[in-house]
Amino acid sequence: MLGDDLEPCGFDPLTGFYRDGCCDTGGDDVGVHVVCARVTADFLEFSRAHGNDLSSPQPGFPGLQPGDQWCLCASRWQEAYEAGVAPPVVLAATHIGALEWCSLESLKNHAVDA
Repeated sequence: MLGDDLEPCGFDPLTGFYRDGCCDTGGDDVGVHVVCARVTADFLEFSRAHGNDLSSPQPGFPGLQPGDQWCLCASRWQEAYEAGVAPPVVLAATHIGALEWCSLESLKNHAVDA
């Protein structure tokens, strides 16, 4: 996103579509998990209300807590942005593919590392 190599987003909990800590994507990632976000309570509630409960533990998934960094689907981040509950973004760990759904300006306005 910033013109450098993609930095890791998070290892605890382990994130990324490929569960390698990075918000990388490929043809098998239909959700396009490319936005590295520092989730908030408001965002987690928004996501749960829209059918994706990220805060409840599931087998192999500890559930997210506010402050955790997680690779979000670009379209879900954009929905949250439009609803006024977009979580902060780590630009250096956000894949440039996010720009297909999100504007650079909106991502920068929510960046913790701009």
